[in-house]
Amino acid sequence: MNIKFLATALIFGLLSCKNSETSLAENTSNFVENNPMATRETIYQFKVEDLEGNTFDFASLKGKKILVVNTASKCGLTPQYKELEALYKQYKDKNFVIVGFPANNFGQQEPGSNKEIATFCQKNYGVTFPMMAKVSVKGEDMCAMYQFLTQQSRNGLQDSQVEWNFQKYLIGTDGHLEKVVAPQVTPMDAQIVDWIKK
Repeated sequence: MNIKFLATALIFGLLSCKNSETSLAENTSNFVENNPMATRETIYQFKVEDLEGNTFDFASLKGKKILVVNTASKCGLTPQYKELEALYKQYKDKNFVIVGFPANNFGQQEPGSNKEIATFCQKNYGVTFPMMAKVSVKGEDMCAMYQFLTQQSRNGLQDSQVEWNFQKYLIGTDGHLEKVVAPQVTPMDAQIVDWIKK
């Protein structure tokens, strides 16, 4: 075979590969840009402090469905603690967990210290699901966890605002945000129970 022909074929092949790489890079970039879910973060990156002052690592919940809820002790919706506990007890053996975040963002309805909140939850509702230290869920001092939950650029699903105490964020078994549920929707509502079961 002609050496000149071989050299030309080799150069042509290299150029084709180079163009393919460029095309692939462009296509990948376009895909990521147009599909925020392709790069969205997961909840597993977060380590937070619980009511006892211990580190709670969300990576330990991999493979479970997670309901994240902001709570308050002096709210008209506070009795939802009872249903949250019932929901947790019913489905905790089926790869489901509830994680509560006390917050004082609405009407100063969670004024207590972490110790006081722990006592209140145990004494009044027998809460056994994990409860974290008090945080801010909105405004300039919003904690990192809630920045993730409320910003589409990070969670890949939607922008949202925490409307009031007991808003629920449903996280799938892959750590991705799947649904936002309004505060007034009770924990035993079909949309939550059906999500856990599916």
